[in-house]
Amino acid sequence: MLAMRLVKLTEAHSGELCRDLTEQIVISERTSDFRRIPAEELRLAASEVYRNLGEWLLQKTESDIEARFRTVATRRAAEGIRLHQFVWALVLSRDRLWHFLRRQSFADNVVALYGELELQRLLNQFFDRAIYYAVLGYEEAGGCSPKGDLAKVRDLAVSIGLMSDTDLNSGSAS
Repeated sequence: MLAMRLVKLTEAHSGELCRDLTEQIVISERTSDFRRIPAEELRLAASEVYRNLGEWLLQKTESDIEARFRTVATRRAAEGIRLHQFVWALVLSRDRLWHFLRRQSFADNVVALYGELELQRLLNQFFDRAIYYAVLGYEEAGGCSPKGDLAKVRDLAVSIGLMSDTDLNSGSAS
């Protein structure tokens, strides 16, 4: 089956894919927060998915994906990686992988084309879940909040006595 051949090909070329992805994450302005993470650590993180793609797509459960990506997201939040940049890094991971697979595939019949489409569905399902659980991990870590920066500053000012609740209601500071 073409889909399994492509998964095995991805696993075999995981080193190249990881290097390309790490380079892309480091140079992209959309993932500039990752520049403070050592390149080797980024490469190892990408390697975990690419090197074991078949396992992630076919054997790991949703609970496995949840546990892994909540943990990674919590760590990245603690490292100061903003949520939108973390999500973009996951999108880059998927896009780089799909670009590689499109270069390698050559569906020449309906069955092979169906295998490619099934692989694309599995990849999208995996990355959609990874993003969902990463966002949950960020929320749990306090890395994102519906409260804006101004509201956080106001809360801090009240907590240390620079402002009172009445100042907040009247819109003036003392």
